[in-house]
Amino acid sequence: MNHTRECAYCGLPIDADQRWVREKIYEPALVDGAPNYRRYHVEVFDGQELSCWEKYRMETELHRIGYAA
Repeated sequence: MNHTRECAYCGLPIDADQRWVREKIYEPALVDGAPNYRRYHVEVFDGQELSCWEKYRMETELHRIGYAA
């Protein structure tokens, strides 16, 4: 059984030794009504200033307040 998790922001696999966060998403269109989850890297990659989770949250907030990134 494959338990590979993929980052919803960058699309790279999340390794077992990496820290990650998950976001619960409710999709009303689903028949069973069960939540789906998106997973994101929490650790910053070499050469980056923000983690995938931080980038996603920043873009979400900018979109919410009306700024285009």
